[in-house]
Formats: sequence, structure tokens, C-alpha cells
Amino acid sequence: MITDDFHVYDTTMRDGAQQEGLNLSVQDKLHIARHLDDLGVGFIEGGWPGSNPKDTEFFALAAKELELTNARLAAFGATRRAGAVAADDPLVAALRESGAPVVTLVAKSHDRHVELALRTTLEENLAMVHDTVEHLRSEGQRVFVDLEHFFNGYLDNRDYALEVVRAAMEAGADVAVLCDTNGGMLPHQVSDVVADVLESTGARLGIHAHNDTGCAVANSMAAVLAGATHLQGCINGYGERTGNADLVTSVANLELKLGRPVLPEGALADASRIAHAVAEITNYPPSARQPYTGVSSFAHKAGLHASAIRVDPDLYQHIDPALVGNDMRLLVSEMAGRATIELKGKELGFDLASDAERLARVTDRVKSMEQQGYTFEAADASFELLLAEEMEGARPAFFEVESWRVLAESDRGAPADVPTAEATVKLRAAGQRLAVIGEGNGPVNALDHALRQAIEQVYPDVARFHLIDFRVRILDQGHGTDAVTRVLIETTDGKDAWVTVGVGANIIEASWEALVDAFTYGLRRHGVARAEA
Repeated sequence: MITDDFHVYDTTMRDGAQQEGLNLSVQDKLHIARHLDDLGVGFIEGGWPGSNPKDTEFFALAAKELELTNARLAAFGATRRAGAVAADDPLVAALRESGAPVVTLVAKSHDRHVELALRTTLEENLAMVHDTVEHLRSEGQRVFVDLEHFFNGYLDNRDYALEVVRAAMEAGADVAVLCDTNGGMLPHQVSDVVADVLESTGARLGIHAHNDTGCAVANSMAAVLAGATHLQGCINGYGERTGNADLVTSVANLELKLGRPVLPEGALADASRIAHAVAEITNYPPSARQPYTGVSSFAHKAGLHASAIRVDPDLYQHIDPALVGNDMRLLVSEMAGRATIELKGKELGFDLASDAERLARVTDRVKSMEQQGYTFEAADASFELLLAEEMEGARPAFFEVESWRVLAESDRGAPADVPTAEATVKLRAAGQRLAVIGEGNGPVNALDHALRQAIEQVYPDVARFHLIDFRVRILDQGHGTDAVTRVLIETTDGKDAWVTVGVGANIIEASWEALVDAFTYGLRRHGVARAEA
């Protein structure tokens, strides 16, 4: 059972929201808070009530609508102003009235920041910290103190930085959080400072790390190993500049590498889903290479790796992906050996192990097609169709294309919603010859409409297929407009999604190939029988 002995504190909705291009609505915050609660974090920092209407509204709605099972809500704010009384300060009042059981106060611990930014004396700053903490504690709220620029302040004036820690703790603060606000520290520095502060003050310490040296998670681990028992971070490493410590990575390291359970039992297995769910809410795509939860975290491309994995997956994986809710993936590419193809085929339901000749043929074919510009790393659907062709003797086909043609025109005076392209598709299916004209806002869009309208007459399932992504790559840029083009198309049926690839002398040919594969794969996936005459 998780106790108060160690704090996992999320600041995605406040510090993480300072990331460039990230803007959260009040409803976004409510949704994110529920996901964080599912992850089992102990504290969720909701924002700074009183500093802006959105955060004030969030705390008002949270009191009515947010039911948290594992987490407690924290309101962020600053110490009283210089020369003021904490009880009379309007921003302190907003913290008091937020309804949050926990308040996290940001306080200056760097002497130069006190004198240059706050424009007050070092003594008055100590009084500001003490008075604000003491007042909020007397009002029944738990108080954490974020000591801004602590590590830089410690290096410049160790004695004063330690005095700020003592002032906070003597006034009743639960935790003094040492903040690497500029993100410039390295793990050995963090470890030394945390150990010294702990020995000198006896305070309960926390760590708040930024990633400007690429060491935010490493610095967080160093702080915990040195004695910190309060860990702050953001989901997906969100945050200003290069971001904050990635909370999931930090927690996974603690649980899986250091053997320190800090989340409710089994919660970590939901980490990948939650990380991606929050990414959807923020509309900020997660990094494929994100540790533990990225889609490439357990993806294997080299044939040598696949050979080893066939014997024991742990030989090239540092953990079982299921522990964080992720999956192992095998990438089919020009680097793939027979083991990769064999394992990928098994993953897709094809037994290649029993036919060495066929396995060699598929491997050679993949490498040859990769040289032509195809890629199957992301296009599992096209690879499955290739395997089906090799195993069944013919490529899966639900229709036979007779011809297609595209016309595009430009009319600058036409309204924006008037189609600018027209495609004619002629094909045969179920003994019928179908000729359909489709319109669209471009050649590929028109082809999509025409092909869809034609085959939907025979296969109604096609109405459920929708294109959700379209990516183009020029493969030999030196040829200019005559370059070979690769197109990746992602399609969904509302439940699952699949990616197909096409390569051609131009974007239209490549797109057509990927479109045909997309509809073919979708019909095959749905178990649709080929319509006979």
C-alpha cells in the first residue's frame, strides 16, 4: 500500500502547460486530472488560482466535479508580497479559498533573485516564506514549498539557501522542494547538494528538475538516492524550454530499477495508455522514442536483434513491455534478417518457420522492395498483404482495376468548397464493370472518393473506412519534380487503424497504390468474402 512516505507529484497542468504550443482548457485539465488519478499519483498541481481566470475556474469546478481516488489536488502560488501581511494578500487569499487541501508555494532561495527580482532584502524574503507558510497551515492546508533556483542559489550562497529551507520548515511546511529551475545541473551535483541540505537542515526534501542538460530524470533519480522523498515531474516530459522531468519515466525507474513501489499496485501497467491519452488531450504528439511508453521503446529492427529475441525477448529488452502497458514490435526493413521476417510473420498469423525456402524468398523480396523505396516499418498492413500473397499464391484482391485517370484544374475565382479535381475509376467486382467519377479538393482526394464509391457498391463495409493520415516522402531529391515518391496512408474503421505504403514516379501513382492496399487490407481484416460473379 502506498503511504505518505514518498510523494509522486504531477505538475503537468501548471508547469507542463508552459510548454510552447500547449494550451489547456478547463475541461482539458479536468480530463487530465482523472487520468493522473488513474495512474495513482499522490498529488496533482491544478494551476495558480487568482493569477488567471482559467485556473480559478478550474478549482471551482474541481470542487464540484472532480472525484479523485488516489490523488490530492494542489494549488500553486507565491509567498506574500514584500511588506504585506499574508492574511491580507489577495493571491494568498485565492490559495486559501481554492478548496485545495494542499498548497505549493514558490519561494526565492537565490540571494540575487531576492534582491534583483523581488527587490527586497534577504531578511524580508525569509519573513515572506515563514509568514505565508504559517498562515496557510493555520487555515488547515498542507504546504509544500518549491525553492526556485535552489541549486544555483546554493552554489552562489550556500548559507542563505539553507536559511530559506529552515524558514519554510520551521513555519510548518511538509516538504522543501529543491528546484533546478534553469535545468543546468548534472546528477553528481544534485546528489551532493541534496545530501548536504538533508544533513544540514534535517528537512524533508523534494526534487523538481528541468531537462536543459538532458538530465532531468537522471537528476531526479540522483536526488531520490541522496534522500529526497518527494518527486515532481510532468507526463510526457512537458514543460518550458526542453521540458520537465518525465514523470512516468522517473516513476518506472523507481519501481522497476530501484525496487521502490511508489504507485498503487498494478498502476504502472496503465502508464502507456495514460501517457498517450494525455497526449491526445494536449494535441501534442508524444515522442515515439520516449522511454517506456513510446511506440518505438520496444521496437526492434536489426536482424541480429530479432535472432536473439526469437530465443529470449529479454536479450534485447531491459524490461517486459507489459509492465508499463507497452508492446514489443518487430520492424521489417532492409536491415531485417530471416529471424525478423519469421517473427513478424508469426505476429501477423503466418507460419514461416516451417518453410525455409519461402522465408528466404520473402526476406529477399522485402530487401529488394526497400531498395525501390518501399518501407514496411510503419506499413504493417502492406506487409501483411505481401505475406498473404506469398503464402496463398496470389495477392488478396476484392476487385480488379481496369484503369484510373485524374484531372485537376485551378480556378482562383471559385469558392473554397468547390472541388478542384476529378477522378475516373473503372474496375470490375462481383462480375460487374463499375465506372465512377469522384470529385475532391485535390487529385488524391478525388481518387479516394471515386475508388470508395465504386467498391462500396459491392462491399458496404468500405463506408466505415476513413483516411486519418497522409504522409509523403521524396526519395531521390536530386531529381527534383521527377523524383520517386513514397506515400504512407493511415486508415481507420472507427475501431482499429492500419498503414499502407505506395511508391511511384509521382505522388498520384504512389497514393493510388497505398489507397488500393488500404481498402484491400480493410476488407480482409473485416473477414469480407470476395464477391464472385
